[in-house]
Amino acid sequence: MDFKTSIHNLKQKVRTFFSTFPWKNLFTFLFFLLLSFIFWLMLYSQRDHVEGTYRIPLKYTNIPEDIVFDEPLPEYIEIRVADNGYQIFKYDLSKKDSIEINISEFKESNIDAIQGNQLIQLIRTQLAPTTLLLSYSPAIISLAASKLESKKIPVVFDGEITTAGGNLVIDTITFIPETVTAYASKKQLAQLKEAITEYTVFENLKATSQFKVKIKKIEGIKFVPQEIDILIHIKEYTEKFFEIPITCSNLPKNLDVKFFPSHVNVTFSVTLEEYNMITPEDFEINLDYHELKSNQEGKIEVQLTKSPSSILNPRLSPSIVEFLFEKKE
Repeated sequence: MDFKTSIHNLKQKVRTFFSTFPWKNLFTFLFFLLLSFIFWLMLYSQRDHVEGTYRIPLKYTNIPEDIVFDEPLPEYIEIRVADNGYQIFKYDLSKKDSIEINISEFKESNIDAIQGNQLIQLIRTQLAPTTLLLSYSPAIISLAASKLESKKIPVVFDGEITTAGGNLVIDTITFIPETVTAYASKKQLAQLKEAITEYTVFENLKATSQFKVKIKKIEGIKFVPQEIDILIHIKEYTEKFFEIPITCSNLPKNLDVKFFPSHVNVTFSVTLEEYNMITPEDFEINLDYHELKSNQEGKIEVQLTKSPSSILNPRLSPSIVEFLFEKKE
């Protein structure tokens, strides 16, 4: 039996199944199931006393930058409440809004803990007037905090940057802002010299780009801001090369020097904008006679003694040349 025959037989079986399935019985069952749920919901909503347990998120706002809390702030408060069945059912279905706690307001009033009636009033902002609050935990939200000293420090990037072919990173990367404020104890700040970013990899960059990076966390130290922008300057580069003659300075008048070879190829990367602006006259390879005189091997490594600041990755070929002194007649 081939593949097409198998598919045809499968289709026939599926059609037979759906044509003989007792759909009427299924719809009848679903109807009575829905009807039962509605009756249950009506009975449940008419009950006078139903209890439920819920978690309400806590949101802290306007936290002063120069303080650190002595104890971690709770992320939520767990409550147990009682009300009629309808209201409890609404609590079950609805998403709980956060209780907002304005830290600055409590600090201005010299309040270091939220408890008792003050905490109950905050909880009741999320409850219906008919709801009875049976219990809640934690019973106290401690706002006790220590004052920190501050210090502005530079940002340092930790990570890798790679570019697409023909593109290179130019200049240094720029941080926006260039410094962050660190809040910590006097002892910690004395040892802190820089704020390091989280290890981040930027790959295959093709143009000047700006990204968000986070400052690496250090226990006991708070950085403001905790996230900064990094601007990576990128330009498209191409390669170019010239043949540069080797010259010698401080040579005595009665001597001449021969280099083998007498010219060296210099290959470098340059932006497309500056490609036609770079000339061979911008380069120089000059060797000092006194250095040659003390060389017993007759070979010396050559280096560029003059080159444009705008080029990148200059390479010399060959990098070592031979030389020979000759007396002038």
